[in-house]
Amino acid sequence: MKSSTLEKKLCIAKMIKTNSSQDWPEPIIRVQSLSERCTDSIPERYIKPLSERPSDDVVAVDDDDDVNIPIIDLAGLYGGDPDARASTLKQISEACNEWGFFQIVNHGVSPELMDMARETWRQFFHMPLEVKQHYANSPKTYEGYGSRLGIEKGAILDWSDYYYLHYLPLSLKDHNKWPTQPPSCREVCDEYGREVVKLCGRLMKVLSINLGLEEDVLEKAFGGEDVGACLRVNFYPKCPRPELTLGLSSHSDPGGMTLLLSDDQVPGLQVRKGNNWITVKPLRHAFIVNIGDQIQVLSNANYKSVEHRVLVNSNKERVSLAFFYNPKSDIPIEPAKELVKPDQPALYTPMTFDEYRLFIRLRGPCGKSHVESLKSPR
Repeated sequence: MKSSTLEKKLCIAKMIKTNSSQDWPEPIIRVQSLSERCTDSIPERYIKPLSERPSDDVVAVDDDDDVNIPIIDLAGLYGGDPDARASTLKQISEACNEWGFFQIVNHGVSPELMDMARETWRQFFHMPLEVKQHYANSPKTYEGYGSRLGIEKGAILDWSDYYYLHYLPLSLKDHNKWPTQPPSCREVCDEYGREVVKLCGRLMKVLSINLGLEEDVLEKAFGGEDVGACLRVNFYPKCPRPELTLGLSSHSDPGGMTLLLSDDQVPGLQVRKGNNWITVKPLRHAFIVNIGDQIQVLSNANYKSVEHRVLVNSNKERVSLAFFYNPKSDIPIEPAKELVKPDQPALYTPMTFDEYRLFIRLRGPCGKSHVESLKSPR
């Protein structure tokens, strides 16, 4: 295991040395502007290979109302009924193990705040281009207004624009990089971030308890009060050829846990379940919870971080807010010691979140979950 860890560290060090680019390799084209002028075709740069395109023969029955990720009412955790609490804990445990995704209702975040956050960002993306360009980002931090991920020249791109900003740690939080328009944007983002961070903290306790651990174990492994948190607002414009492209390519989330405020009027998120892609049916005022790679590592694979992707729509735009709750970037993440036993050895070697992000960023698409490639040899 030590030899394997050293090889991985050397590999990362080599990638750091060879990657000095701090700018985009090509001029940035806003997908929203393409959507406005493309009527019956899309540029070749956005056409996915046949094996990656949406396909009816691999998608689970979208019209079947019974096919969806689990929906869990969190009211059972706090109502004082021990049976309801036990049932809710069990539902969350099963969802983390079998799906890696679930929707939560009665979570404590104001519905009015959720609506305001999403609609504020929708207004931003409908601002004039010159206003948005003031916040154009770079691959150095990705913070700001963007239209591509990755710096590979000639890469096939996703049909989406986004806005990425840091919320925690406070040392990275820079209001100057947050939009001033619409006028309420900064205030709404601050309030939304505070409430979602609280919700993430409550969920982390639940995840710890379900692993048979003290409720603060996972949070401490993340760095306690020094956790990281950031927001990516995704804007998926209308697309004249949605069968040829994706709004977001298949991936698993590299961080700890993602809380997604989806567009309940326009489905698009798909989650891989076995050999099928399940189209998530978002509930109004629900959050979609997504287990990330770092929690899969900490749980020693008791919880699953699974592939997901986003479809686009020919008739409707879509806005979603993905809030990422991550470990402190320089803490080595490895299976919790309480979960490692002679008959259940550690499946992963330690790696900091900084190292892991660089690893997946430079490694690029690999045909399987990046976290699986980090498993220790047995």
